[in-house]
Amino acid sequence: MSKTILTNVRTFALGVDLTSQSNKVELSAEFEDKDTTNYASAGWHECIAGLGSAELSAEGQWEAGDATKIDDASWAQLGSVGPWSISANNAAAVGDLAYLVSALRSSYTLFDAVGEVAPWSGTAKSSWPLVRGQFAHPPGTARTSTGTGTGLNVGAVTTGKRLYAALHVLSATGTTPSITARVESSADNTFASPTTRLTFAAAAAAGGQALRTDGTAITDAWWRIAWTISGTTPSILFAATLGIQ
Repeated sequence: MSKTILTNVRTFALGVDLTSQSNKVELSAEFEDKDTTNYASAGWHECIAGLGSAELSAEGQWEAGDATKIDDASWAQLGSVGPWSISANNAAAVGDLAYLVSALRSSYTLFDAVGEVAPWSGTAKSSWPLVRGQFAHPPGTARTSTGTGTGLNVGAVTTGKRLYAALHVLSATGTTPSITARVESSADNTFASPTTRLTFAAAAAAGGQALRTDGTAITDAWWRIAWTISGTTPSILFAATLGIQ
């Protein structure tokens, strides 16, 4: 990806698409530096990495009135932990670069001086690592029946690493609609004999979930989202992201 002007950063917070309500998003990740300087350090400080942390901050135009608006969503999410997925200035199509994290919604600020467009700002602080990955399902494609997504060459998971996955159910319509999504892996792009690695809880309404593998090695390099949909005339919009950290 070449140098770029930020015009299309997509932000998904649990079950809400904040793209049309935000105009600034910042992500950061860092490790504590722990001093291990000793008499053999030749007069220079030596450091090792301590605990890691990540933070997401965002701001935009305030709206309220239903669960898809920033005010309603912020009050519902404040003090709780859930998945966030951020696009790298792209449309959030399958294979597009994504950053995902499970984070505590820690702050929410709103309003300003008379005559100003009503603003909001907020932060979320990591409970899991900030992961660099890919979108595995696009947010603008409604699903009405059981199916599988496009395979992605995310890579093998080495010992001590994990495959992280975020699911954002943005809307669910119909009579008793429900989606149960899962993450499958395969040795190649045919998915002739896929293995289910993670299974999200069944969802019947907007919301978000984050899952990760247990840290054991997985040699499969290809990954995809699959889903089972039930109900009468269901239509479900969702986004999903995958990454290894």
